[in-house]
Amino acid sequence: MKFDFDKIIPRKTTGCIKYDRRPELLPFWVADMDFESAPEILEALHARVDHGVFGYAQAHAGVNEAVLNYLKTRRHAEVPMEHIVHLGGLVPALSLSARAFCKAGDSLMTCTPAYPPFLGVHHDAKVGLITVDHVLEDGKWTFDWEAMEEAVTPETKLFLLCNPQNPLGRVFTAEEVEKVARFCVKHDMVLVSDEIHCDLVYDESSTPHFSAVNLPAELQKNTITLLAPSKTWNIAGLAFAFAVIPDDTIRRKFTATRGHTLSEINVFAYYAGEAAYKYGEPWRLELVAYLKENRDTLVDFINNQCPGLSILEPEATYLAWIDARELGQENPAKFFEDEAGLFLQDGALFGWPGRVRFNFGCPKSVMMEGLEKMKAACLKLEPASVH
Repeated sequence: MKFDFDKIIPRKTTGCIKYDRRPELLPFWVADMDFESAPEILEALHARVDHGVFGYAQAHAGVNEAVLNYLKTRRHAEVPMEHIVHLGGLVPALSLSARAFCKAGDSLMTCTPAYPPFLGVHHDAKVGLITVDHVLEDGKWTFDWEAMEEAVTPETKLFLLCNPQNPLGRVFTAEEVEKVARFCVKHDMVLVSDEIHCDLVYDESSTPHFSAVNLPAELQKNTITLLAPSKTWNIAGLAFAFAVIPDDTIRRKFTATRGHTLSEINVFAYYAGEAAYKYGEPWRLELVAYLKENRDTLVDFINNQCPGLSILEPEATYLAWIDARELGQENPAKFFEDEAGLFLQDGALFGWPGRVRFNFGCPKSVMMEGLEKMKAACLKLEPASVH
């Protein structure tokens, strides 16, 4: 490998929430990797610093070109520039969508377990939330189509899709995504497809990512696709993202609702995003290969060495969704905090108690330290407690 993903970079006391929120714990919680960004991104940022002036920014020609070329080469879509809305992050875009397309008395729908903001942005719009659990079929998580039809109402105006799914790590097929889109058209809902992890798919031949930008034209009309280089190139703190909104009416409503509630995109974000999309592919390929080795090691370790824990192999993301219900602990994240000194995310935050989410986007040695601590904590339990 050309890039050193085994390098330990001290992050404590640097103002990062991952390590400094609970500095006494070994953190595997927030979706933030411990790797240096691609060297081309660092070079682009250094060059921008050397310019010396950091006034208000707008998207320059280079970043617009990089975004459109990325959509063409990686997402296989020819997208006109007028369909692009630059954003300072995708969570604000979820909130903005709820406020733009729902009014008092309406609701939005999503499938659980779900990334916590999916379960919280309805509060911003002061509307209802409808959740439907994903179901396991033939060893893969998918949609409960019958339950979705039973749960939807005429007042349900928005559907939030996460693909690849966080925290399950599932890459939904073209058929599944199209079926979701047809469900939304049938019930007059705007489909918001959050695809922030789409460049972290482990086997693009067997589980290719199908973006909502590739839906048939008649289904794209009510679709907002959210994309960003942030998770893949580990530049989330720079806050650069964008939406693809083909329909002019939906796009204008989305941007009008923004008003003055979203901050300006910072001057460094555009240049980091441009460098990631233009020059970051070699780094990304090595990153995914490294993460795949971590994933394989983690899945084997959890399933074979940690009594009371189990996991299905994620197809994408660097996030492991671990089933801890057999431990017999009411709050497994708190159990691992107390017994192992680990900071994990509690499944209850995602709508599914009894599980934990573990971020393996870190050097293998760090991941193994955390896994060994989990194993030791599991083995501390009396045999009768693990059932």
